[in-house]
Amino acid sequence: MSTRPPHPAVFLFLIAPFGVVSGYLTVAIAYELTQAGVGVEEVAALVAFSFLPHTWKFLWAPVADTTLSRKTWYVLASGVTAIGIFATGAVPADARSLPWLYGVVLVSNVAVTFLAMSSESLMVYNTPRQLQGRAGGWFQAGNLGGNGLGGGVGLWLTQGLPEAWMAGAALAVACMLCAAALAFVPEPPALPRTGHYGRRIVDVLRDLWQVARTRAGFLALLICFLPIGSGAASNLWSAVADDWHATADTVALVTGVVSGIVSAFGCLVGGYGSDRMDRKIAYGAYGLLMAASTVAMALAPRTESMYVVFTLVYAFIQGLTYAGFTAVVLEAIGLGAAATKYNVYASLSNMPIAYVTLLDGWAQARWGASGFLLAEAAIGVLGLVVFLAIALALPRRTAR
Repeated sequence: MSTRPPHPAVFLFLIAPFGVVSGYLTVAIAYELTQAGVGVEEVAALVAFSFLPHTWKFLWAPVADTTLSRKTWYVLASGVTAIGIFATGAVPADARSLPWLYGVVLVSNVAVTFLAMSSESLMVYNTPRQLQGRAGGWFQAGNLGGNGLGGGVGLWLTQGLPEAWMAGAALAVACMLCAAALAFVPEPPALPRTGHYGRRIVDVLRDLWQVARTRAGFLALLICFLPIGSGAASNLWSAVADDWHATADTVALVTGVVSGIVSAFGCLVGGYGSDRMDRKIAYGAYGLLMAASTVAMALAPRTESMYVVFTLVYAFIQGLTYAGFTAVVLEAIGLGAAATKYNVYASLSNMPIAYVTLLDGWAQARWGASGFLLAEAAIGVLGLVVFLAIALALPRRTAR
């Protein structure tokens, strides 16, 4: 391996397709579905379903750690992900096609988990400890920037091109091009492959247990599972846009491209901030800011300008929280079976995104937009209180 690590910006490009898959569904497809008469609660259920593979991906993460090289897995996953993005755009966005959308969403999100695992492992092995916050910032800038690209550009292309499948095709090509960044990252050494495959899986799980049993590792697991700074409201911005009288062009621009840029900047700020204080404290502070922003949005006037302001504020804070999460995990896991360990934490972190999205959709259906914003804020504050209580009660050395 090279003695000089690659610039963290390379991880922005490697993880970008991961964000594109999510953004295309939550902004472009969600907007098209609501305009076709599909209810917000049904859209929220589809979005929450898309997180299902991400909550269980730790089950197949050992495959990425113990079989092919990281770069080989990335190339293979990139191809299947591109096909999934294309298929998502090719399926008609209406109520009758929802079962097909569920199938396509499942396949494309399983594929993109392998792309993410490869990127995460490359990042873990190519990032020195003192740069973990910054690497996490660039990494999540690619994730959220890709989300903006998939959502904003995806919706703009869907609205402007004569056929809906053309938007998916354009995004699929863009995602394939991200693989070029592999040329700037050294391939990490392969894990020892002694004994049968079952023995290798046991070795990987033992490595994971050694991390989870430490105080830092346990608290990192806990902070991922709790709904602190989940960012779930961003999955419904396009679905509730009518409450703020926002037009399709505004939704495409603000929740897509501009939010992607703003959240990417938030990732960089959050990454640098996490390198300058206790990383778990930084993550908790970012989550508290997110709760405050949703309360402010609930109390503000329902105008298009307020929609623009608060969705961008939320996007910036979401960037802070995502960078903070990655910094916490990188600090806790060490090397070894990097894909497996990172994805156990990432899987847990996707659980609150999924269940808070469902709760947001449920609250919106019963109490309107203000109800879902206040509900998300209350859930986030409750999660932070639980974390602080457990952290204070936990012995300082280890958690067994």
